Amino acid sequence: MKHRTRKYRGTLGLLLASGVLLTGCSGENDGGSKASSDQRGAGAAAPDHTRGTTDDAKDGARSGDKADRLKESARPDYLSTFALDVDTASYGYARRTLADGRLPGPETVRPEEFVNSFRQGYHRPTGNGFSVSVDGAGADAADSDWSLVRVGLATKAAPTAAGRPPAALTFVVDVSGSMNSPDRLGLVKTSLGILTDELRDDDSISLVTFSDEAKTVLPMTRLSGHRGEIRDAVDSMEPAESTNVGAGVERGYEEAVEGRREGANNRVVLLSDALANTGDTEAGDVLERIDSARREYGITLFGVGVGSDYGDAFMEELTNKGDGHTTYIADEEQARKVFVDQLPAHLELTARDAKAQVAFDPETVEKFRLIGYEDRKVADDDFRDDTVDGGEVGPGHTVTALYAVRLRDGASGHVATATVRWLDPKTRTPHERTGSVDTGAITGELWGGRSTRLQVTAVAAYFAENLRGTGLPGAPGLGELADRAEELAASTEDASVTKLAEAIGRADRLKGGGRDTGAGAEEGEMD
Repeated sequence: MKHRTRKYRGTLGLLLASGVLLTGCSGENDGGSKASSDQRGAGAAAPDHTRGTTDDAKDGARSGDKADRLKESARPDYLSTFALDVDTASYGYARRTLADGRLPGPETVRPEEFVNSFRQGYHRPTGNGFSVSVDGAGADAADSDWSLVRVGLATKAAPTAAGRPPAALTFVVDVSGSMNSPDRLGLVKTSLGILTDELRDDDSISLVTFSDEAKTVLPMTRLSGHRGEIRDAVDSMEPAESTNVGAGVERGYEEAVEGRREGANNRVVLLSDALANTGDTEAGDVLERIDSARREYGITLFGVGVGSDYGDAFMEELTNKGDGHTTYIADEEQARKVFVDQLPAHLELTARDAKAQVAFDPETVEKFRLIGYEDRKVADDDFRDDTVDGGEVGPGHTVTALYAVRLRDGASGHVATATVRWLDPKTRTPHERTGSVDTGAITGELWGGRSTRLQVTAVAAYFAENLRGTGLPGAPGLGELADRAEELAASTEDASVTKLAEAIGRADRLKGGGRDTGAGAEEGEMD
């Protein structure tokens, strides 16, 4: 059996004066886009100033040859390569922490997950894989040589509840002593009750609990005729002692394999505050225990975090390396969003081992900087090595790479080419799609510009960078950011943007505002 590895390069450094942000958004509605995208049978025309995209999914060798020429034309330090991800937990936990009257710890703030949490409105493909969109704007009128470049990737729309394949879900629930509160085990019970009502008769559930040990509370059971039995099992959960996440995940995968159904979406869902203190407390050790089942059967791990004290880093590492993703819920409203509105997006896969590589043109670009995704960065040479792990992405998601780019004086023409590569979730056949952007697409004003969604993305990124004590070129202070978010909430009529404005306002009151500035850097990618 072939074991895949992810090779990372670079470490988290202080943000100097610019940024790039690779993100995803779950459960997004369809919408128009100003970006360049060209998908067979469903492509939006690219603006004149934006180079067209190519689709070589049916010919992997030809695709690789073309993209290799793109790669060879760029200097090594003008490439950015990432494994895609659609986590949103960092933003959810930050909102919860701010609502409790505390600033989130800088180490828990991942800017890409802030942007993950908002709709982008990209055009969507009709089949598996991605559409590619590229646009941007000037970062700040007073610093006109900096621009924001947004590379947008979108999967097909999520199916309706009736249109998705049946699901076989194994819930692994933390019942340790630290979960003994209404916003932890109480919220988990409420969430599973909501899900029991939402799932179809042909879906199946098994339930595993863990504290110092793990036990099966309910073997894999069809919903049809057994909803009362499932509710009784959920209601029976009571808090116990310590937190042995490893034992719970291992037992959960045993149940998932035993109850696995052909043609169904087979998933393990971990609900926990992730404060592991017994047994294996390292994510890598936990994953080794279920490696064979995870790889052989392709059963991915979906993490749902709860609690004001939350093991954010542990949960993120566990789900990233477990070919899954994570989110965070703080109340019943968020539980309904995850387990009702976004459920099909969390269950199905449209792309495996997805990676993105952006090649900047050294003739027009002086420098750029990656923000976030430090633990998802992939060596440039491993972009087409399909033994190197990428990200798993489902329907209804978007992934956005937001770059702060400094152009050379008088630059005109090609700025960057973005390529996304993924494996078909069933056949493992590789596919690629590319899109490019020129200077004419990224020099308009950001604030008050044509794309309100790009402005929301910028606000979320600026907010995250402020919280972790770094900054982006042209970044307003928190007070101005809150005002911008309120204006955008009104123009988009988007409740999630209203909540963003409220979170920024809370942070401003706790932190006292201020404007971050960057330092100088050499040419190319800034580490």
